[in-house]
Amino acid sequence: MDVAAYLEAAPETRRPALARLRELCVTELKGFEEGIAYGMPVYVRAGGTEAEIAWANQKQYISFYLMRTDVRDAFTDRLAAHDMGKACLRFRNPAKVDFDLIRDLLRATARAGRGGVCGGVRGGVRGGVC
Repeated sequence: MDVAAYLEAAPETRRPALARLRELCVTELKGFEEGIAYGMPVYVRAGGTEAEIAWANQKQYISFYLMRTDVRDAFTDRLAAHDMGKACLRFRNPAKVDFDLIRDLLRATARAGRGGVCGGVRGGVRGGVC
């Protein structure tokens, strides 16, 4: 499965938000490779092995995975207003996805350079989320 097929399989009500997430990732993460790992779209820095960004259509919400602890730490204040786990930003309503925040997180990730990724996250997020 590729990312286009992933989007096509998503519920119609969520496709516009998921497509916008993908568009932002492709636009802002220059030098990253898009792929599928653990059943979700992931973005790995060229030459790297660990996903730094991922997103998914979950049963109850849209997930945005931010695996860089340094970027999360820099955005603590802005993330506090959202439903955020260790590395997962959750949006229960597709109409309320904070695309401005996601764009800023993606830009910060792209600028950050190598390193700062949660340990054990190789091309995906499960089993290694910090």
